[in-house]
Amino acid sequence: MASNFIIKDSGKRAKFAGGMVRDIADDKLDPSLVRDGPMYKRWVIHLTNGAKKYAKRNWMKASGKEELARARESACRHFDQWLDGEIDEDHASATYFNINLAEYVKDKLASRPKRKPSKRWRKQ
Repeated sequence: MASNFIIKDSGKRAKFAGGMVRDIADDKLDPSLVRDGPMYKRWVIHLTNGAKKYAKRNWMKASGKEELARARESACRHFDQWLDGEIDEDHASATYFNINLAEYVKDKLASRPKRKPSKRWRKQ
């Protein structure tokens, strides 16, 4: 099966002991780094519990300014609760969740085509 994809190439090579040759990894993102420390697992738990309560990826239905404002309010509230040392729920992972939600909605809003004002409201 042929594809239109290309294999990007920096032109630089790394050779391995077994003889394999690959493009170098310099300046490439390393997503595995987000798994370091306790927050990755706690965020996964938060998302899993939310999926049980609301449905998987329910939060991805958010798309407007109201949802953005709600996510920011929740992030702020959970961050304050985390700062205050409250342990009634995982406020750190809830803060992560709400910041991610807010940034997700911001991206959605930014990608929407801008509407031109109605002719009724344009200056003549």
